[in-house]
Amino acid sequence: MPVNLTAPDPASLLPVAGLELGTAQAGIRKANRRDVLLARLAPGTTAAGVFTRNRFCAAPVQICREHLALNRGVRALVVNTGNANAGTGAQGLSAARDTCAAVARLMGCEPSQVLPFSTGVILEQLPVDRLVAGLPQALADLKPANWAQAAEAIMTTDTLPKAFSRRVQVGGAQAVVTGMSKGAGMIRPNMGTMLGFVATDAAVPQELLQQWVREAADASFNRITIDGDTSTNDSFVLLATGAGGMRVDSAASAQGQALREAIVEVARLLAQAIVRDGEGATKFITVQIEGAGNAREADAVAYAIAHSPLIKTAFFASDPNLGRILCAIGYAGIDDLDQTKIDLYLGDVHVARQGGRHPDYREEDGQRVMKEAEITVRAVLNRGSAATTVWTCDLSHDYVSINADYRS
Repeated sequence: MPVNLTAPDPASLLPVAGLELGTAQAGIRKANRRDVLLARLAPGTTAAGVFTRNRFCAAPVQICREHLALNRGVRALVVNTGNANAGTGAQGLSAARDTCAAVARLMGCEPSQVLPFSTGVILEQLPVDRLVAGLPQALADLKPANWAQAAEAIMTTDTLPKAFSRRVQVGGAQAVVTGMSKGAGMIRPNMGTMLGFVATDAAVPQELLQQWVREAADASFNRITIDGDTSTNDSFVLLATGAGGMRVDSAASAQGQALREAIVEVARLLAQAIVRDGEGATKFITVQIEGAGNAREADAVAYAIAHSPLIKTAFFASDPNLGRILCAIGYAGIDDLDQTKIDLYLGDVHVARQGGRHPDYREEDGQRVMKEAEITVRAVLNRGSAATTVWTCDLSHDYVSINADYRS
């Protein structure tokens, strides 16, 4: 069961003017499920994206990068689940291009104005004929209010759709920010097997949008890890249709600051939802590092803790074997780390002081915290002023079962 996460109320998801969403059941991998999403965007929509750093990236990632670099505008998105179209060579690239061409014919735009996305099983050819056959059904379903159905259509091992909205008002100008994501496994920084889409009806220049998509990713999707694997298909796209009443000319303006804050908030909620719905997760864990010498050190320690299978299985068992956390801090790669300066906290419990067990720490206090569904691990290195936060989950028996049975 997801950790303190429920499916979004469709009424809470605000339509974005200039954007319509439609879904279809195309039988990409399994019958009788939504597995194709089509989005139609108003002329003049600006778009920016960040993608996986895995060098073995999927065909749709390569095509998305290519189309965004042409800077001819974006008029449509197309997403399929069930097949990642990764590890598919020249045939996979051809399938992605054929998909864009089919969407373009239906939308009356150029293939280079279509961004394709895929998620699912790697090393299998995309059944592009099924995908293309499902496009008319998705086209007929296009509606501005279809966010909940769209979030469901992009799921793979997710147990719940993930979507959030915020409204921004500055003076007399209003804007809507709505986003959705998918992901539950093969998640770690540098993006994970996740797709994320955030859209606003404000008008935002493409250069500023590209700055914001990177900043939003670094504050959200690049702050999560479930199992330490970086996937082939990770994509996070930010869209600004310009069809609403707000125009942003600079990041420093009141409109710019408020809109950026809403975009980052929605992205962070989507990223945290991925962790809460992590494959087999029973605990949502916040790892806070303080007093690091620099940002690199803070990240290294945070991810050493968050990636450790020994720590994650201890959390699943509610076993306060907290020496594993000190161990992870020690192997994080800080060569001159002074262990006598380290303090470790688990929730409200001071576990270690000056590198050793706190004299007042009792194991029953640690176990009390570890039985909670939401837990904070805080390590203070006392080396400087750098800090960071990472979100992760425990590692359970169900994680193994889900991934062992994924293709069956």
